[in-house]
Amino acid sequence: MASKNSVKIYVPNSYYHLYNRGVEKRKIFLDQQDYSVFLSYLETYLSPKEKQRLHEIILSSQSSLMEKDNAIKLLRLKNYYPDVSLLCYALLPNHFHLLIKQEKPLINSFMNSLGTRYAMYFNRKYKRKGVLFQDVYKAVLVETDEQLLHLSRYIHLNPINAQGISIDRWEEALFPSSLSDYLGKRQTNWIAKNQILNYFSKTNPKFNYQNFLGLSIDVDQISDIAIDLDEE
Repeated sequence: MASKNSVKIYVPNSYYHLYNRGVEKRKIFLDQQDYSVFLSYLETYLSPKEKQRLHEIILSSQSSLMEKDNAIKLLRLKNYYPDVSLLCYALLPNHFHLLIKQEKPLINSFMNSLGTRYAMYFNRKYKRKGVLFQDVYKAVLVETDEQLLHLSRYIHLNPINAQGISIDRWEEALFPSSLSDYLGKRQTNWIAKNQILNYFSKTNPKFNYQNFLGLSIDVDQISDIAIDLDEE
């Protein structure tokens, strides 16, 4: 019998909560470099591919062999922009959460590319062999606006709750997320934050996103959203 949310139905122009964790609950991020590499892969897959610039590097007599080799690799690398966009993310030591919108059914290809590439990096760095992630990734189709908003809050509060700190101390969270982009502390071009922030006021603090994060969460409303990874 397939595990919960492992059987996936991909609907065009839809939102999905994607998540996975390390095999045997092992850590998949051991230091800051690991987090940075995973995020760099997301950026590469979800940003426009600058084909003209890469071709110029390859053809230029001033480019080094390494620069040309990197440009060739980037040209060959799969790219999912603009058909897949990332609304928010959270990376914790042994698992990750992504909130994705797909225009075309490309999520499976995207997740397989991301997981395979990161596992190769991780195994090479730590001189290990074998699978890194527990089974295939899980995917939950978002069916309502309410579910979409609660999911963004669940993902952004995940690193804060894991560290056991209050929401007003969110900047002390040790684990990376897109929350800084949502609260105006950072501008990441490949985070489609406005797809969530457009539901909130930009001028009235009572109805802004930060206030939404501090509201009490109705467990019954998000029982199908909040994933207890320890029970998976």
